[in-house]
Amino acid sequence: MLVRLLYASRATDAIDDALMHSIVERSRANNLEHGITGILSVYPEGGIFLQVLEGARSQVNALYGNLLRDRRHRDVTLLHYAEIEERHFAAWRMGSIDLKKVNRSTILRFSEKPVLDPFSMSGGGALALLEELAHTAAIVSRDVGQGG
Repeated sequence: MLVRLLYASRATDAIDDALMHSIVERSRANNLEHGITGILSVYPEGGIFLQVLEGARSQVNALYGNLLRDRRHRDVTLLHYAEIEERHFAAWRMGSIDLKKVNRSTILRFSEKPVLDPFSMSGGGALALLEELAHTAAIVSRDVGQGG
C-alpha cells in the first residue's frame, strides 16, 4: 500500500547550505533503503520546511515519527495524508527546491499571500504548489536514482 504524506515544520536553528546538504544527503541514503521518494522544499528566510514523502505506509509512517522527534524541527504539522495508486515524485529519492528562486506569483496561485506559509494553506494547495515546482526549473537537486 503506497501513501503520500505532506508536512510543514519550522527549523529550530538557521537554515544554511551546510544544513541543507546534510539533510538531503542523509535523506537520499536512508530513503533509497526504505523505498521512499519525495520533495523537500526549504524557505530559509522563514525557517520553513515543506516536504512530501511517498512510499509504503509503514515506512512513511516510521519516517514521519522520526521527524516528529527530530530536534531540528518544531511545529511539525501534517497537511495531507492519502493512500495513492502511484507516486508523483518517483524520480526523486529526495529532491530539494530552493524557494528563493521561485517567482512569488507561483506561490500566490496557491496561497493567501506571495510568501510561503504552508501553515495557512490547505493540504491540497500545498501539494499542488510542490507539484508545480517539481515541474519547473525550481528544482535545485534532482536525483533520478536507481529504478527511478
